Amino acid sequence: MNKHNTSKKHVIAGINPPVFYPSAILIILFVIFTIAVPDQASAWFGTMQSWIIDTFGWFYLLAMGLYLLLTLILAFSRYGKTKLGPDHSQPEYSNLSWFAMLFSAGMGIGLIFYGVAEPVMHFANPPVGEGGTAAAAREAMKLTFFHWGVHAWGVYAVVALALAYFSFRQGLPLRISSALHPIIGNKIYGPIGHAVDVLAVFGTMFGIATSLGLGVLQINSGLNYLFDIPAGVMTQLILVAIITLMATFSVMAGINKGIRRLSEWNLKLAIILLIFVAIVGPTLFLFKTLGQNIGVYISSLVEMTFNNYAYVNNDQTQSFLGGWTLFYWAWFIAWSPFVGMFVARISRGRTIKEFVLGVLFVPVGVTIIWLTVFGDTALHGILSGTMPQLVDQVFTDTSTSLFQFLDGLPLASISSLLATVLIFTFFVTSADSGSLVIDTLTAKDGYRTSVQQRMFWSISEGLVAGALIIAGGQNVLSALQAASLASALPFAPVLLLVGFGLFKALHLEQVKRDSVEHINRATPSSLARIQEVGWEKQLEQLISMPQKREALDFLKNDIVPAMREVTEVFKKNGLSSILEEAEDHCCLYVDHGDERNFMYGCWVREVSVPTFIGEQSETPDSQYYIEVYLQEGSQQYNICGYSHTQLIADIIDQYEKHLHFLQRVR
Repeated sequence: MNKHNTSKKHVIAGINPPVFYPSAILIILFVIFTIAVPDQASAWFGTMQSWIIDTFGWFYLLAMGLYLLLTLILAFSRYGKTKLGPDHSQPEYSNLSWFAMLFSAGMGIGLIFYGVAEPVMHFANPPVGEGGTAAAAREAMKLTFFHWGVHAWGVYAVVALALAYFSFRQGLPLRISSALHPIIGNKIYGPIGHAVDVLAVFGTMFGIATSLGLGVLQINSGLNYLFDIPAGVMTQLILVAIITLMATFSVMAGINKGIRRLSEWNLKLAIILLIFVAIVGPTLFLFKTLGQNIGVYISSLVEMTFNNYAYVNNDQTQSFLGGWTLFYWAWFIAWSPFVGMFVARISRGRTIKEFVLGVLFVPVGVTIIWLTVFGDTALHGILSGTMPQLVDQVFTDTSTSLFQFLDGLPLASISSLLATVLIFTFFVTSADSGSLVIDTLTAKDGYRTSVQQRMFWSISEGLVAGALIIAGGQNVLSALQAASLASALPFAPVLLLVGFGLFKALHLEQVKRDSVEHINRATPSSLARIQEVGWEKQLEQLISMPQKREALDFLKNDIVPAMREVTEVFKKNGLSSILEEAEDHCCLYVDHGDERNFMYGCWVREVSVPTFIGEQSETPDSQYYIEVYLQEGSQQYNICGYSHTQLIADIIDQYEKHLHFLQRVR
């Protein structure tokens, strides 16, 4: 039975044993295996990676195109007006905070790591054609835009939309399995749903641990460049410990005090570094290439989406496809539970259209600017001869590419220090975001958990990354990337089912709305009410301004007894029904088994007094309404002052509409 979540938001959930313990055991076994036989683990995962790319590469390309198409259809269809939450809900975070958290959790660290390296590598070694030319530079930027553009956010948006919709609007737990509810129903609470959540925990944990391990290599390179701090396992373990400690404090502080503030600082530091490079670099050249890069990317988007290099099938194209595009696509799919869950957590109250446009185009817009400034500055330096060694330096050690690039610009020491701090804070943000997601996945009801549980997952990430560095350094981390690639294989078709389930649920909701409009009986007619109480009393009720005590008393003394009578009749007729009572609201729930349940709720709401009344007499600043809420949110009408008969009639009327809706969708 789906219940309104308002009364649960302060409850400590505790662990969900079928998800928590299998996830923890799998993670421990994987770490033991990797530490015990690192060479065998690396070879085994490498073989698996090659087999998946050769066998299912075409499916990854098709799936990523479908995810993107799905999000665009949802945004611009009639479903785009649907809110991720009840109709009365409002966004919890400002647009700036929302965009900052989106960028930090989803793409920030990847752009820092690959913003210089990837364009340079494609420029020197393109999949088709000769490298090191102006044409190769243009192709390099197009391919880099393709890998970091709308496709990645398309798959994140599918997961986040489904999670936010089913959790915030339909009252299901905020877990990946909930998105499959339209497909498997209440089996999401059984072994199938638990297996999906365990897989999501596994992918998230090792994705973050891998990223954390690779990140400390880059931070270590920056510290070595700036301060001659030794590059080695001990330094990297110390960095892992520091990042883990900061991430743990951030997770303990929660989204508002920890992750949000860090994300905003990340965005500010990134903008400072971006502006610095744009000013000291080839500024005019960057303005020219920005427009051209966008045009080339948009014009070739469809072709690149489905380009499997079937007609140019040689070692060079297949190496590019497997080493870059397919790896990225699988990586984004494997990470979609992490990013999608986090994005859903921060997106309650936004419409689907607002969500999709924000998630697809705002981070991608920042990404395009970032890649143009860093990538084209690097390519300009290579072509003009001001950075002649950059290609060799990038291929020698990718983790140092950003610092080698900044060394070719003025004030290199300052900018490199800023870059190191930015990398550090981005990794802290990714680590605490990942811990929060895993914590949510393993919570008993998908909501708030204890501080100890959040600390456990945050520290576990650091321990996993540290153990892998001790076991074999970068080689083991590369093997772990292959494992993450493999974890994407079962998730790709699951995400297609998630998208289908979301469409199905939105269609059913729209059918219900159409049904309500067809019956067109939102409230008892004015004529019927006048006949019962008289027109003078009816008019007095319309212009009265009830205060809080009056509204609360009416709720307790009139609405609750009426609901109680209806509840008893439901029970007498064999329907499982519950009446939930609180000081400022009451809700009637009727269980319909596998079909959509019925909810009728009344909430006391404070509203402003109309100015035309306030101007005429001494009046308070506010008055109180009692609004009717269904699962979809507020029905936008006030029942304060209804008679006992009218209250029961309104409940029956809404229930009749619900039955009409169920009849239409059978």
